[in-house]
Amino acid sequence: MTPHVASELRLAYGTNGLTDLRLEDALRLLAELGYRGVGLTLDHMHLDPLAPATELTFRTRAIARRLQALGLGVTVETGARYILDPRRKHHPTLLDPDPDARAARAGLLLMAVRIANELGSDTVHCFSGPAPDDIGADDAWRRLADALAPVLDAADAAGVALAAEPEPGHLLADLDGFHRLRKILGEPNTLGITLDIGHCQCLEPAPPAECVRHAAPWLRYVQIEDMRRGVHEHLPFGEGEIDFPPVLAALQDVGYDGLVTVELPRHSHAGPALAAASLAFLRAAGRSP
Repeated sequence: MTPHVASELRLAYGTNGLTDLRLEDALRLLAELGYRGVGLTLDHMHLDPLAPATELTFRTRAIARRLQALGLGVTVETGARYILDPRRKHHPTLLDPDPDARAARAGLLLMAVRIANELGSDTVHCFSGPAPDDIGADDAWRRLADALAPVLDAADAAGVALAAEPEPGHLLADLDGFHRLRKILGEPNTLGITLDIGHCQCLEPAPPAECVRHAAPWLRYVQIEDMRRGVHEHLPFGEGEIDFPPVLAALQDVGYDGLVTVELPRHSHAGPALAAASLAFLRAAGRSP
């Protein structure tokens, strides 16, 4: 039997794990290591989506040229911790009780769609936020759908997929939640899923490789790291419990051709070394029969 080769996958690394580097240095590092793409988190230190319009346009176009010159694909991520609220991590959310706060998060996603289009990215990542205390579950899901509707319209017009990530502790926490959201929204083609392999290990009932197969028809983006069952902690490869060869094989078996992005946002202090080690690990895992 011919072994699966992980180099056939489009391996990438997230800039949220390289925040101690200038973006230009990070991109050059990833290209020199042999990565084929980057998960670009919109944040103040790399590409600030809240910068003045002229400055943002100039910066985005410069990054687009740099990505093209380096041969790197890109997916736009919107998980910056304090981009909208300097005191509360990941706030406001699409579920915030305040309509203006929800609109601020939706506005960030609308900006992300425009930036993705300018960068040549076909995918924008997003998340729901935790379930609110002020309303019941059915109303929370409807609130989420209503907040996402204009973003999906903009993404459809731009030819960009919106890839919602099931996140432990959020309203949209698992694959079942993703399908519930799709149904409420009328199953739009523009809505896909961001599948985080570690999150599958953390809380899904099926093994991560099976999660890949279950999500395959809607799979638009993949994040990857090690993790332990029941513990939401992104770990370097080899420090958790995931069996990676079956996961990489499953991604190839389903024909996934998007980026597979290493997601280590709490390890920027060791970003360059971990980027090199992560690529070597995934390539070795992909050569396992």
